[in-house]
Amino acid sequence: LSFWSVLDAVGARYCSGWRGIYAEFGKQWYQRRVREFQTFQHYFKRINLSREMSEKKRSAMNQVVTREYSIHLHKRIHGIGFKRRAPRAIKEIKKFAQKTMGTPDVRIDTRLNKHVWHKGVKHVPFRVRVRLARKRNEDEDSVNKLYTLVTVVEGIESFKGLQTQNIDVDE
Repeated sequence: LSFWSVLDAVGARYCSGWRGIYAEFGKQWYQRRVREFQTFQHYFKRINLSREMSEKKRSAMNQVVTREYSIHLHKRIHGIGFKRRAPRAIKEIKKFAQKTMGTPDVRIDTRLNKHVWHKGVKHVPFRVRVRLARKRNEDEDSVNKLYTLVTVVEGIESFKGLQTQNIDVDE
């Protein structure tokens, strides 16, 4: 796929390279087509990269791993009505866990639920430190081989400087 074939597809008749195109359509039309073509090329490069990433990701999904994350709930529930803030926060935690761990089956610990709800439905904590554990499913009849268990990390005074940590399974 070349730039000239794209120009042929849009119906440009060119006689001597870009000068003929300028003469027939003008400089702005030509520059717009060049930008569209560059965007088009970038799109296909992105698709190829995402395919490679997904192939790499699939092999890593079989690992049982535990990590600690800080979730900024305040930005995730911004603009949500008061009576729906705590339920939405729980949904956002589930969505975060599903995205980061790659398992559709996410289970929320009761202590995390109580931590989110402890100030009521309106006043959800701004941030929460969670431990995401990807585990093997013991049910043989279940569809998913792995599930993610989300628990709260207690005793965090300040979230400043905290980063994602890999936790050994032995602990």
